[in-house]
Amino acid sequence: MENKGLSKVDLIFEEINAKEVLQKAFAMTSEEIIQQVLESGLKGRGGAGFPTGLKWKYTAAEKESEKYIVCNADEGEPGTFKDREILDKVPYKVYGGMAIAGKAMGARKGFIYLRGEYRFLLPQLFIELHKFHKMIKEIGFDFQIEYRMGSGAYICGEESALFESIEGFRGEPRNKPPYPTTSGLFSKPTSINNVETLVTAMMIIKMGGAEYVKLGTKDSRGSKVFSISGDTPIPGIFELELGMSVQEFVNEFGDGDTKAVQVGGASGFCVPRKRFIETIIGFEGVPTGGSMKLFNSSRSMYNVLHNYLEFFTEESCGQCTPCRVGCQQLLKGIEKVKKGEAKSTYLNELIKLADTMKVASKCGLGQSVGNAFRSIVENFREEVIY
Repeated sequence: MENKGLSKVDLIFEEINAKEVLQKAFAMTSEEIIQQVLESGLKGRGGAGFPTGLKWKYTAAEKESEKYIVCNADEGEPGTFKDREILDKVPYKVYGGMAIAGKAMGARKGFIYLRGEYRFLLPQLFIELHKFHKMIKEIGFDFQIEYRMGSGAYICGEESALFESIEGFRGEPRNKPPYPTTSGLFSKPTSINNVETLVTAMMIIKMGGAEYVKLGTKDSRGSKVFSISGDTPIPGIFELELGMSVQEFVNEFGDGDTKAVQVGGASGFCVPRKRFIETIIGFEGVPTGGSMKLFNSSRSMYNVLHNYLEFFTEESCGQCTPCRVGCQQLLKGIEKVKKGEAKSTYLNELIKLADTMKVASKCGLGQSVGNAFRSIVENFREEVIY
């Protein structure tokens, strides 16, 4: 596989005439909007990577008269801060993307579920929202957006737990099926999309799906906003084309001594130096919601893993046993191995436990714990043992 290479893009933060783009979108039929998004190959930018056009198509196909578009702005993944920047710099694009989705699906109401720690953004967000509602009214489209606040629970980043929270209940994942496109918020057909996904959808309508596919690769179309942190001389927010190798990323953002890159936050994968060249950042390699943490030789990968497991143990909602007990046992297990209270071979049993959690846990939290666990234990076993 040929690497795409590292290419900086200015799409998400580009200033545009929102009114012109929305007028263009509202002049299109629902089918035409959805077709443009399908043609673009856009996949969800929250990390899961479900095709956005399909999600809108399924929701549009439902016969219910009441539908919702929900923006997931509960950015709780450790190391991720891109959505905060997007909301701070171009909130009107988020609103515009929601309105376009509403037009495509037949929804007249949208909700933005905002991370509790981002409450400081609200005053300016409300000012921009007032301008947006006024503009929409002038155009002649009936669409309203409301904010709902999170309270610091990582689990509420999971779509169905987020719905429960908006409805006033404890944030716990629901059983699936039914899926949100059939029965989501208030048991109505719902499309829930990430902040960046909605902005990208608006830009696709502006430039056209055929133009957008020129960015990225066959399996990972377009660009991505990355939150870059850790041992790097240039931390911050950068928009890059998808499809680059981890080596190309490290060449640009590393400090010359990068030994590992955690792609996708605590729930993502730890890529060791020996895998930099062959590993692609994208859906054909290692997908990411945006977090890219670089670690150099001064970092203990045992401490990194320990921190992740403490986080997951704390943030598990406790609803299902595989996640609730599994997170605790993984944490206790590596502590025992480190202290010499268990043989190093015990790590193999812990990997089996992490694999079991992946298939037995109810939601993405428990299912993703094994990503970081397995990739760190397998690639940095000597640091976990000694």
